[in-house]
Amino acid sequence: MFALEQGRYTVAAGATGVIRASRDASVSYALQRETFGTKIANHQLVKQKIAEMEADYQMAHLLWLRAGYLKNTGQANARATSLAKWQATVRSEKAASMAIEVHGANGYSNDYPVERYLRNCKAAIIYEGTRDIHTLMQADWALGLKSEKSARKGLPPWSPPDARVAAVD
Repeated sequence: MFALEQGRYTVAAGATGVIRASRDASVSYALQRETFGTKIANHQLVKQKIAEMEADYQMAHLLWLRAGYLKNTGQANARATSLAKWQATVRSEKAASMAIEVHGANGYSNDYPVERYLRNCKAAIIYEGTRDIHTLMQADWALGLKSEKSARKGLPPWSPPDARVAAVD
């Protein structure tokens, strides 16, 4: 389980990166592509998709950072890591799909990276427990049917890089 939880954390990080990449590619494309004499960035539905990607990225990033904080401080983190993995992977699939929609027909071509983002995010949804498993786990924790075990091993206390150099000298 310890190894599985570490894997879940890295999958959450990767999925968060897919959300960011989908958002960045969509922003760049929307600011360049013109239809009917205007940039598609001016179209309300394109703005909505980009706004949703931004919100999903910020949410997934914060969940991932929280899980990392709990890990680094030696606190129980299975619940936070599961939540970060579940939400980041679900939202990465949504962001990649919306990025393809922003790109229109170009979204399916190899000329733009967004088609690859959609393929990549599908595996992350399955790795280290499917979204269905994480949904059930989160429900069990919320209902009190499952309790979180304390962390098996903590990390050594963190100190700033300058303090480590001074301690060695």
